[in-house]
Parts: sequence; structure tokens; C-alpha cells
Amino acid sequence: MFGVSSMTATLRKVAVKKPGPSIINADPTLWHYGKNFNPTKIPNIHKEFVKKLEKSGTEIYWMPENDKGIADAIFTYDASLMTPSGALLMSPGKPLREGEQKLHSDFYKSIGISIIGTVEGAGRAEAGDTLWLDEKTFLIGRGFRTNHIGAEQLKEIISPMGIDVHIFDLPVYLGAAACLHLMSLISLVHTHIALVCMPLLPVSLLKLLEVKGFKLIEAPYEEFKKSNTLSTNILAMAPGDCLMLNGLPKTRNALIQAGIKVDVFDGNELCIGCEGGPTCLTRPLLRGQF
Repeated sequence: MFGVSSMTATLRKVAVKKPGPSIINADPTLWHYGKNFNPTKIPNIHKEFVKKLEKSGTEIYWMPENDKGIADAIFTYDASLMTPSGALLMSPGKPLREGEQKLHSDFYKSIGISIIGTVEGAGRAEAGDTLWLDEKTFLIGRGFRTNHIGAEQLKEIISPMGIDVHIFDLPVYLGAAACLHLMSLISLVHTHIALVCMPLLPVSLLKLLEVKGFKLIEAPYEEFKKSNTLSTNILAMAPGDCLMLNGLPKTRNALIQAGIKVDVFDGNELCIGCEGGPTCLTRPLLRGQF
């Protein structure tokens, strides 16, 4: 049983990928990795992260270890998207991740998950630019990683499922080389509670959140900048039960003050160093109960 139409329903099945030789031996300049990048620590960080998932009761599905030379393949969230009807293959906008969706396609076929659509041609899309606001509302961020063609292709595939699709333009912020996804600006931490980077949030998205009755927790901007946008990358294990990076006390306190249960893991050398947080390290396959 597989299917996802929520960011916060109990995480029951998830695909992860062990760090391969490509990320351990990566050229940080080529891959746009930061000063925190420390490949010697990455295997243990990933191992401890997976232990947190297992402790929650989540069933782990391991993707094949061969990363085909794509260092970012450890961030399994981006190259595909799970829907209530099956998997959608993306087409990553970061040029060095070109073809990563083939790794996901092979994986889905091996475990019997149907592939219901693909971003094709000139379309570019990464799942980090997508978000299930609720079971009938799907958001897409249009920016440097997801272009107009890719966003429209996603909309054409998802809308016929009876799902309302909204597309938002993302800010330039640090430029085309940096990773700024829609989910860099917002993480759902409970059914109707979201952690947001208010200064960069699209106005139309703010209005939609208000209409939908969301309570907003403002991420302290100084920690947002310090963490290279990773302070807002929060993985919900269940409604109101979340996992985040350690070392962000103000953000963590803001979540706790809002009644959110927060667990942490030490992962700066992987997550901040490589521009991918706890959500990015997962490809949810089943949330809630379909």
C-alpha cells in the first residue's frame, strides 16, 4: 500500500539512499556545497538520521546504492513525487542532477509502484518545490529549479485527480546556483500549523494560508540565514511531531512554544553543507492510511 497527499499525516513508509561514493568524493565547488561540508562525517550522520526514522516506526525502503555519479542523489525527495494514485517522475532543474529520475523509476518498478506521469522535454521540476497543503490542495513553487513548463506539466497531471493546484513564483534570494525550493520557505508541522520564512514568503501564498485557516510560526530570520535556509526544513513524522536539525535553538523554541513536539539530530556537515535537510533526505511513500 502506497500513497501520499499530506505533509504531516503519520509517516509510515519512506525511501532513503545511503551516501554513495559520489557525495563522499564530491568537488564542493562543482556541486555548490558550503563550508560545512565534511564527507568523512556524512555516513554516520545519515545512519543516525535513519535510526530516528526507524524509532518512529516508519518502514524503511532502501534505494539501490549506485548513484550513477550524482552526489545529490542522497536527497531522495526531489527526483520524484508520490501522489494518491502513484509516483510522478520529476526532471531536476540542477544540471548536475540530470537523469536522477531514472534511479527513482527503476526503484519504483522494483517494488511495484505505478508511475503515473513524467515531467518531460524542456520541463524542469524538483519535488522540493511542491507541497501538499491538504488532501485536495497542492502547491508548486516556480523558480530556478522548477520552471514554468515543468510547473504546468505537474498541474496537468495532478489537477484531474480532483486536486486544486496553485503555482507561486519564488524569490531570487541568493541566486540561481543556490538551492531555494518552495519548501525552503515553508514546512507544515501540524495539520493547520506551518513554520514559514515570512520575509521571503510569496504574498499570494500567505493569503492562501490565511484563507485555509493556518496558524503561522515565523522562523527567526537570523537562523534562517545562518543555516543556509535549512532552519525551515522540518520533517513531520506525524501531526505535531517533527524532526529538525540541531543547533537552531530559536527556531526549535518557536516550534515548542506553539505546542509542537521536536526531536533533533546533528547533521550540519551533510544538511547545511550540501543544501538539503531532513525532509530532502526522504521520499515518503505512504503517509496516513490509504
